[in-house]
Formats: sequence, structure tokens, C-alpha cells
Amino acid sequence: MKRFLILIVFLLVLCGVVPSSFAGEYFVGNGDVLAINVYENEDLSTTVRVTADNTIRVPLIGEVSVKGLSVSQVSKKLEDLFADGYLINPQVDVFIKEYRSKKATILGQIRNPGLFELQGEITLLEFISTAGGILIDAGNTATIKRKKPKDNQEDSIIIDLERLIKEGDTSLNLPIRDGDSVYIAKADIFYVSGEVKKPDSYKLDSDMSVIKAITKAGGFSKIASKGKVRIIRLINNKKQVLENVNMDEPVMPDDVIVVPESFF
Repeated sequence: MKRFLILIVFLLVLCGVVPSSFAGEYFVGNGDVLAINVYENEDLSTTVRVTADNTIRVPLIGEVSVKGLSVSQVSKKLEDLFADGYLINPQVDVFIKEYRSKKATILGQIRNPGLFELQGEITLLEFISTAGGILIDAGNTATIKRKKPKDNQEDSIIIDLERLIKEGDTSLNLPIRDGDSVYIAKADIFYVSGEVKKPDSYKLDSDMSVIKAITKAGGFSKIASKGKVRIIRLINNKKQVLENVNMDEPVMPDDVIVVPESFF
């Protein structure tokens, strides 16, 4: 069921529609307006705007840093601060009343690459949808480059799109943050030539073998020499020919699989 659901999501991404139920945690930042509700303490409930240095001012507590925190983390932090000498078992709800303008970039194998202004919570799949969906030549990975909030260093997060889409691993559907840069890689390809029904170039899947590659090319022709298949492979920038390869031989990027004609 989970795989079926994520497949539907992927198809919706390609069509430019993704359900909002897949939204991830939103990280507050400069310009956001937060509505803070303190249960049974209306005098402490307030509405505040996050300042340029990522702080808010809260009754009793004073100035509070919210740098790098999600909405739920802000709520937990305020509960802990109120509990430290002010309230007994405080319950604090935090809501985004107004979203700041945040921007992220998406490039690579995407229909409408560029810089996008994003409002509110948005996940990787939603961001791909915002940019028009991925192209047919897209590979199995997306790379998110993200600055760490504390030391301003950059992280590179590799997302396995095959796991996200085919295996239903929604933990990979990360929220997109302000300043993120997403790159959708181009797929590796291989070639099948000779005595097959559909000689052509094909997208390389992670578990591609020679027999699967030939099947993808329509299978052997009637005059194919099935036992003499060879691979032309680039190794250390030099072309090498692998003769009489096993049908279970893994296919590598840019391999040329050659199926010769049988003369008997």
C-alpha cells in the first residue's frame, strides 16, 4: 500500500500536483510572523515577528533565539523556558501566521529550472512539482546543497529517488529550506546494438544486467548469436572489449552491448 501511495505521488509530481499532506517540518526564519498561544494563560499569548537576527520577544521570558528551529522545536523551547520558574506544566502552541518569502533553486533534469520563491512548508516532491516535474532523462539521484545554520558551512544531501518513489521511503521526502539548491542528475545510459529488435540507447537502472539490457532492447533477433555477446567498455579512458560475456554481467554507464549475427 505504501509503495502504491508513493507511486501516485510521483505521478502527481510529473503532472505538477502533489497533495499537501506530504508537507514536512517548516523552519522559522527572518520575517515570519508567529502566533504563540499559552494554554490557560491568555495574557502570555502573543503574536511576534522573527527579527533579522532570528529572535523573538516573548512576555515574561524576553528575547528568545529561534535560529535553525522548526515550528515544533520553537514550541518545545518556549515550554521549557516557561517551565523554568514561571509556569507549571506549560502548554504552548506555535503557528505560522504569516510566512516570510523564502527562495530555493532547482537545476538539472527539470522542466522549469531556476530560482523559485516559496511560501510556507514545501517538500522535495512538492518543489519538483513547482518546477514542472522531472524530465525523462532524469537519473535516480537528487542532490540538496544546504547551508548549516550554525557555522554557515554547506552540506550535500544525496536523495535516492528510486528509494523514495519505487520503495516508498517517505523519510527521503525532505522539507526544502530557504537557500537550498537542488540538482536533479541526468541518468546514466548504455547502448545496445546489433541483432536485437530495438537497438538504441537506454537509461541505466541500478540493477541492470546484460540480459535485462537485451530484454529492454526488445530481445534477440532471430539471427542473433546469443553466446557471443560482447561489451565495449571504457576503462581508465581506454576502450576495452569484453568477449562472450555472461548474461548476468552488470552493465556499466556508457557500455555498448554488441549482439553479433549468427552464421550457422
